[in-house]
Amino acid sequence: MARLRLGPLLRYVDGSSATVWVETSRPCTAEVRCPDGAGGETRTFQVAGHHYALVPVTGLAPDTSSPYEVLLDGNRVWPLPDSPFPPSVIRTPRDGDGTLTVSFGSCRWASPPEGEKDPMGPDALDTLAARIAADPDGERPDLLLLLGDQVYADEVSEPTRRWLEARRGLGEAPGAEVADYEEYTHLYYESWLDPEVRWLLSTVSSCMIFDDHDVIDDWNTSEAWVSDMRATPWWRERVLSGLMSYWVHQHLGNLPPERLADDPLYAAVRATPDGTDPLRAFAARADADPASVHWSYRRDFGRVRLLMVDTRAARVLDEQNRSMLDPSEAAWLREQALEEPGSYDHLLVGTSLPWLLPHLVHDAEGWNAALCRGERGDRWARFGEKLRRAADLEHWAAFPESFDALADLLAEAGSGPHAPATICVLSGDVHHAYIAEPTWRDGSAAPDARVLQLTCSPVHNSIPLTIRLGFRFGWSSISRAAGRALARHGRRPLPPVGWRKTGGPWFGNQLMTLTLRGRSARLRLDRASGERGGGARLRKVTESELARPAAPESTGA
Repeated sequence: MARLRLGPLLRYVDGSSATVWVETSRPCTAEVRCPDGAGGETRTFQVAGHHYALVPVTGLAPDTSSPYEVLLDGNRVWPLPDSPFPPSVIRTPRDGDGTLTVSFGSCRWASPPEGEKDPMGPDALDTLAARIAADPDGERPDLLLLLGDQVYADEVSEPTRRWLEARRGLGEAPGAEVADYEEYTHLYYESWLDPEVRWLLSTVSSCMIFDDHDVIDDWNTSEAWVSDMRATPWWRERVLSGLMSYWVHQHLGNLPPERLADDPLYAAVRATPDGTDPLRAFAARADADPASVHWSYRRDFGRVRLLMVDTRAARVLDEQNRSMLDPSEAAWLREQALEEPGSYDHLLVGTSLPWLLPHLVHDAEGWNAALCRGERGDRWARFGEKLRRAADLEHWAAFPESFDALADLLAEAGSGPHAPATICVLSGDVHHAYIAEPTWRDGSAAPDARVLQLTCSPVHNSIPLTIRLGFRFGWSSISRAAGRALARHGRRPLPPVGWRKTGGPWFGNQLMTLTLRGRSARLRLDRASGERGGGARLRKVTESELARPAAPESTGA
C-alpha cells in the first residue's frame, strides 16, 4: 500500500482551483477530496527513485474554506491518524475582493526533534502554526512567501551530519555537506516533516524562491567563483542535484495549472517511467546556460501583483558586464511590472536579496565591484575578489547598474495617473529585519506610489553578536561617511536614490505580515519568543500603516 512520505503542501490557490504537492512511497494515484465535491487526482511521477504528485484541485467556490483529505490509491493518508491539528483547508479568495494577507521571511534551519534543545531559539513557522491551530477561524495569512534558504545544503544539523557519515563517510569532499539528490531529499524530510510546519504548509498556500544556501553559500558570487567550483570533482553533482530538487520540491508548486499544462519539462518527466534523465538534462542546461531557463514567476491576487525574481541563477558574472539579471530576465521583470497600468493597487517584488541595504554595506559592495572590475589595477582586483567571497558582498549593490535599473523601473511602475498605492520590495537573507524608504535624487522623477524595502530574516537561524553589532553600525550616520569614502576610492557615482531606515533593525526569529485591503496597506512584525514553563508564541514587535485610501473629495454645497 502506498504511504505518504512528505506533504501535503498547499501551493497554488485561486477562486476555483488549487494544487497540492505530495511525495509518496511508491507509484500510485494521488487524490485530493473535499466534502463539497471539489477535488482532483493524478498519477505520481518518479525522479531518482522518489515518487511525487502535484494534484490539481478543481470545482472550488470563491470565498470558501474547504477541508480536504488526501487519498493514495483510494486509501486515506491525510489527515494523519490521531492528528492534534485541525483539518487542513483550502481557502479561496472572494471574487473581486481586494484583501490579501501575506506573511514572509527567509532563512529557516530545520527545527530539532521534539524534546531536544533548539540552539536557534523558537522557530517562527512553528509558532505561526501553533497560533493558527489554536484558533482555526481566527487570523491567518492567505499566503506564505518563503524568500530563500528553505534548506541548508552546506550547513547541516548534527543528526544530518551523522546520517551522512553513516551513508558515505565524511573523509572526502564535500564532507559534511549535501552531495547528491538523495541527500537533498533528506534535507526536505528533516525540514518539512516537522509536525507544526507540515500542518502549516498543508493549510496555508505558499510561494517559494531559492537563495544561495539552497545550493551553497556564495552561489554564483562571481565568474572566478564559478570557475573555481567547476574545477572541483564534486561540484557538478551538487549543483545539478540542487536544481533538480528545487524544481521538484519548490518550483513546480509555484506555477498555476495552465502553466503546468504547457510546461514541456513537466510533460516529459511525467511521460516516462523515471523522469530523472530529462530533469537532469534540464538542470545541466540551467547550470551551463542560465539565460535559457526562467525561474522567476508572477502571481496575481485580485488587485495585488506579486513578481518573484530569481537573483541567484539569472546573474551575468562577466566582470565587465555584471548584472543581477540576464537581459531576458530583466526584460521579463520590466514587462510584468508595467503590463496593464492601473490593474493593480499594490506591487510586491519578491527578491531574496535586499535592494536597499545599510548604507555602509551598500557602498562597500559598490566599491568592491569596482575593484574587481579593475578600476584600481590588478592587485586591488585580486584583493577585491577575496574580500567579496569572505564578506558576502553580492547583493543588488554589488551589481550597480542593476541596482540603478531597478530604481528606474520602480519609479516608472509607480508613476502616473494609474500608479499603485505601494510598491514593496520583499527580501530576506541578511539575518535582521528593517524597513527602508527611498527618495529619488534631484533630476529624477519620484514615483507617486510609496516605495518601500521590507526585509525580514531569519525565520529560524542564529544571529551572532557580531552580526547584530555590524548591522547596527552599518545603519549609523558615522558609517555613511565611511561608505562614501569607499565609494570615492572605487570612483563610484551616487546612486539615483537615497534612502533612510524607517524601522529596525530588529533581530530574532521573525515574520513580517502585510495586510493589503483596497489601496490601504498595513505591516506587522512578529518575533518568536519563548514562554516561561516551555513553549513559544509570536509577539508583535511593531505595526504601522504604509498606505491609506484617499479620502473622498467633498463636492461642496
